[in-house]
Amino acid sequence: MKINQHFWQGKRVFLTGHTGFKGGWLSLWLQSMGAEVHGYALNPPTEPNLFNNAEVDKGMSGSVIADIRDAEKLQNAMHKANPQIVFHLAAQPLVRYSYARPTETYAINVMGTVNLLDAVRKTPSVKAVVNVTTDKCYENHEWVWGYRENDPMGGFDPYSSSKGCAELVTAAYRQSYLEPMGIAVASARAGNVIGGGDWAADRLIPDFLRALDAGEILKIRSPHSTRPWQHVLEPLSGYLMLAEQLCTEGTSFAEAWNFGPLDEDACSVQWIVEQLAKIRHDVNWECDDMQQPHEANYLKLDSSKARNQLGWQSKWRLETALNKTFEWHQAWRDKQNMRVITLAQIAEYGL
Repeated sequence: MKINQHFWQGKRVFLTGHTGFKGGWLSLWLQSMGAEVHGYALNPPTEPNLFNNAEVDKGMSGSVIADIRDAEKLQNAMHKANPQIVFHLAAQPLVRYSYARPTETYAINVMGTVNLLDAVRKTPSVKAVVNVTTDKCYENHEWVWGYRENDPMGGFDPYSSSKGCAELVTAAYRQSYLEPMGIAVASARAGNVIGGGDWAADRLIPDFLRALDAGEILKIRSPHSTRPWQHVLEPLSGYLMLAEQLCTEGTSFAEAWNFGPLDEDACSVQWIVEQLAKIRHDVNWECDDMQQPHEANYLKLDSSKARNQLGWQSKWRLETALNKTFEWHQAWRDKQNMRVITLAQIAEYGL
């Protein structure tokens, strides 16, 4: 099954987190299909960033720079946009940052979700909501098999825990308010996304690219930790397919969904670094021997439900994802038009 581009033509979409990495890619994809995209987010979290480099707001119908914790501003922005579909991506997305700022992390990820869903139930135009959480929302048992959507929520660190809480909030609002109103609400859980335009701190690929640009030695943490790596377009394609089904089929799709890579692409940090070193031979790396805060050693998603019921499947294997990330970054270094480059990768993926 492919994404139905005709479905998105003229659809009014409200997208939180559009100034971020995943939100920027999703906004451009929606724009390319003719959707009317309204964004709500803080200023871009890094400099440089995808939002400015790819001129994400250039084709948007509205871009509100405001905090998801401000319930009144959020409600007003959503009311003005009058959307049919809502994607909620605004978040504090970093594990290590959550150790330093737990209160902020819970306020954004939990109460931000409450504010978003409360605004939805006061906006009659909304028919479908996709709340994007994370693979880290599950209670981690270091299993070698993938987590399924009906496994318990949990989280050792504040970030993971906050996303588990956001899942519980979503389920409560679905059952208590939104489903009786005919609004279909689903949550989407993806793996460790990579791709061009991510400059976030404490993420492996951005750290590698920073070391490459600066001519420094890359220091890595937890080389044996395994993650479900995937190009950012992989889960975004799932979110788009899910939103369409929520609109056309209603609450029968209003559940939790995993969008993870193939089992073979759940690889260790060391494997990723070694593959990156094959692409670029001029970067050296070493293990950081400083004591690190706790992070899960093994994470893997079971996406059989999305494959069987949505017809979604992974298209770009991990090596392709790494190459596409480097192609994007090299184009940025060469000062090419990054809006054109990003839209070209989206078009290539959609073929």
